Amino acid sequence: MQTLPLRLIPGDDLRAALEDAVRAHALPAAFVLQGIGSLSVAQLRYAGVDRPAELRGDLEILTLAGSLSADGAHLHMSVSDRDGRVFGGHVAKGCIVRTTAEVLIASLPGFRFSRETDPRSGFPELVVRPR
Repeated sequence: MQTLPLRLIPGDDLRAALEDAVRAHALPAAFVLQGIGSLSVAQLRYAGVDRPAELRGDLEILTLAGSLSADGAHLHMSVSDRDGRVFGGHVAKGCIVRTTAEVLIASLPGFRFSRETDPRSGFPELVVRPR
């Protein structure tokens, strides 16, 4: 396992920046070990809902985890608002960094991740192959 620490800056799209990092560093299989920071906008898709909910304001990233491949990301995140209410779900594009996001990515050089539609779920699901 190899690690890649990242710091995202204000205005970055969290999901897009992580997908870009995977491509820029040619990581065949990676996952997010942990992420913290803040957002001004969070786009979270809740379980069983087709469209993401948009949260706006001063949001703290409490947890961030998921898998990353050249085919895209599958990320889940929990955030809290200024009143301490916690929201969590699937990370969609449009999560905008407010002050910083500090993310630690782990790369698994012996594997290759891809996302292929699974007929049972109907979604692009993770496929793990040895390299």
